[in-house]
Amino acid sequence: QVQLVESGGGPVQAGGSLRLSCAASGYTLSNLVLAWFRQAPGKEREGVATIYRTGYTYYADSVTGRFTISRDNAKNTLYLQMNSLKPEDTGMYYCAAEPYLYSRSWTNPGTFRDWGQGTQVTVSS
Repeated sequence: QVQLVESGGGPVQAGGSLRLSCAASGYTLSNLVLAWFRQAPGKEREGVATIYRTGYTYYADSVTGRFTISRDNAKNTLYLQMNSLKPEDTGMYYCAAEPYLYSRSWTNPGTFRDWGQGTQVTVSS
């Protein structure tokens, strides 16, 4: 099982940037499918971005062009660079890991086995 610890969240004004980090232990990240999810109060957890073991990346339409997911294999750390932040980006952000997707969708939280505790992002207008 992978232990995941997120950091980097906080308050930011609309238009600003944040970089979230997810430090992993217990497994090599490059051997996993990794993703960032977020959850706003009263809403379901939604997939934001994913990076496959091959390095391919996919994004939710709402963040395409503004967010970038990346992985530093040497540091065993996952990142989410968030630019041009909007108030609707507010929520708790979680990193998730799963060895194999098979035919499951990366946007489904149930696809992922291991989760971090989350880091709060609050974007004010």
